[in-house]
Amino acid sequence: MNLRQIDLNLLVYLNVLIEECSVSAAANRLALTQSAMSNALKRLRDLFADPLLVRSGSTMLCTQKALALKPELEQFIALAQGITSQQQPFDAKTSSHTFRVMANEFLVSSMLVPLIKELCCHYTDIHIDLVNPSDVTLSELEQGQVDIAIDRFMRLPSSFHQKTLWRDNYCCLSDQSHPIQQDTCLENYLSAPHIWLNRSGFGPEPLVKNREPQKLGWVDQALMQLGERRNIRVYARQHSLIPSLCEHSQLIATLPKRLAEHLVATSSQKLAICPVPFPIVPISVSMLWSPLVHHNNAHVWLRQQLLQFAH
Repeated sequence: MNLRQIDLNLLVYLNVLIEECSVSAAANRLALTQSAMSNALKRLRDLFADPLLVRSGSTMLCTQKALALKPELEQFIALAQGITSQQQPFDAKTSSHTFRVMANEFLVSSMLVPLIKELCCHYTDIHIDLVNPSDVTLSELEQGQVDIAIDRFMRLPSSFHQKTLWRDNYCCLSDQSHPIQQDTCLENYLSAPHIWLNRSGFGPEPLVKNREPQKLGWVDQALMQLGERRNIRVYARQHSLIPSLCEHSQLIATLPKRLAEHLVATSSQKLAICPVPFPIVPISVSMLWSPLVHHNNAHVWLRQQLLQFAH
């Protein structure tokens, strides 16, 4: 068995499950949701090829395999506690540490660049390794090889920790002379050609094979609720392309407001922003990290810095 492929937190969960003989009681003790604990038990059953806990009437009983594992689990947890109790406090002014952070180009330029400048100014031995979403797998984040992933996340394993950095509304970005800037109405919006922009999640960006509205994201799903559909002319993944595409054209990009304001402020093109002429769910950007690094003092410090600079 490859140890690098195992979430060691599962062993802690198993120890509590054996002691409680109850999924709900174990979940309460570990401050997890019952669904998260049920998912952990399923993964443990797959890992050990054994049911571990079986229902008998209104109670659950441990299998022989689970009972045989109990002494070894206690030794493992005692060793882990001994190791972690020796963890030294993290002093950013004297520690030499490299943090690996995954984020797309917009998040890097709008949020991480100011943070990195501040860190470089005050903490001479702190290093930042920035990686793109296409360079990271979910497994690498789960194993703690990437400290923090920052993005818009839709579906993720419940074992991960996450914290919302900010929420944002959508807006329209276009050339200043575009009719949408003079009259922000649905008719002007639908009559114009559009830029579709998407980049979230992990690994290589999949090709957009099914271009039905429900497959394209929240903007097109919101229009679908109105029985409408926009005319997408350009499918893009790079935020930096948007200003040049919009300049002196009829193209409209529907973007989170913070991204649109960043593009207007950093580009030489004459661009403008206006509200989206229909209801749409706000976007939520979060940071995500593995339970393996959750209690690490350096990691706690990094999360505090990110929360301060996100607002």
